[in-house]
Amino acid sequence: MPEMPPKLAEIVDELASAPRDVVLEMLLEFSDAVPPLPPTMAHEGMEQVPECQTAFFLHAEVGADGVVTVFFDAPPEAPTTRAFAGILAEGLAGATASEVLAVPDDLYVRMGLAEVISPLRVRGGHAILARLKRQVTAAS
Repeated sequence: MPEMPPKLAEIVDELASAPRDVVLEMLLEFSDAVPPLPPTMAHEGMEQVPECQTAFFLHAEVGADGVVTVFFDAPPEAPTTRAFAGILAEGLAGATASEVLAVPDDLYVRMGLAEVISPLRVRGGHAILARLKRQVTAAS
């Protein structure tokens, strides 16, 4: 059984062990780290995640080598949602489809985020991960 990608596991451990006030700072850093969409990609080719309180779009591609490439788009005025995207973008960089599918569904709880952000935002994070996994499954 594949395990969660090592980089994502490292991020989970860092967030879970950090003091709560530091977690909020770390989330802002992840929010700023979301790569911009390539100019050729538009929302038409992306899936919207309606569970998010703000407009959030994602698209996953699985290469011939099994490596997943993820694209996220969320407005700058939605730092928590962008932070989820930043965590996944950094944590899943270079991950294979089987590694992405091995990410635990309770990822945000494992990071301790349920203690620092609203349940509605945690639900949005769960929805992002679920839709990402569904896209990876369909593309594999």
